[in-house]
Amino acid sequence: MGLEIVKELAAAGQHVLLGTRNIARGQAAITQLGAANVDPIQLDVADDNSVQAAATQIKDQCGRLDCLINNAGIALDNYEAPSTIPVATIRKDFDVNFFGLITVTQAMLPLLKLAPSAKIINVSSAVGSLTLASDATTSIYQHSAVGYQASKTAVNMFTVDLANELSDTTVTVNAVNPGWVDTSFAGGGGDKTVQEGVARTVELALLATNDITGTFSDTQGIVPW
Repeated sequence: MGLEIVKELAAAGQHVLLGTRNIARGQAAITQLGAANVDPIQLDVADDNSVQAAATQIKDQCGRLDCLINNAGIALDNYEAPSTIPVATIRKDFDVNFFGLITVTQAMLPLLKLAPSAKIINVSSAVGSLTLASDATTSIYQHSAVGYQASKTAVNMFTVDLANELSDTTVTVNAVNPGWVDTSFAGGGGDKTVQEGVARTVELALLATNDITGTFSDTQGIVPW
């Protein structure tokens, strides 16, 4: 989904920085896209030094950041019972999905505040919705991946708190549910195309107005917390 987001934003004329743990692979992806307005930037969300170096590079090269899309994510638990899943597995999920997201956001926030109007978009998941997970009529009720799910629930809470903190600034903060997207991440069985999965993220990123904040949504509308 990250590559598709980059592709669509670049096609819309945006200057896009593609965060990548491996510069060579990132450059190969950009070459594949054939977009002149995309630059790779080395970024490992689980490495504090990498995150700070990326923030410094962006400041030096661009001066500010207009939109931060937190898309990095892992899911190491595969339908393991919450009573027996190794705590180490849960910690690894949180290191990337939650703590990594916060590390990147805090490092980039000074650059976002330099923009006339800026957006933070956190890619979350409906499986992190407590409302849906506790409703026996939903498919999420049967979902069991507590490390991944809980990390996305935590992302939603961070989204709400940060949106409240920044409510008197020109920086908005929102969470997006891409749905079950047909990617290798989802095991190839998703019911949405990649284009459908990124649609709401791209829509928010490209909105001319910037007056939506503190929401959790997808292409169908608001997703319950």
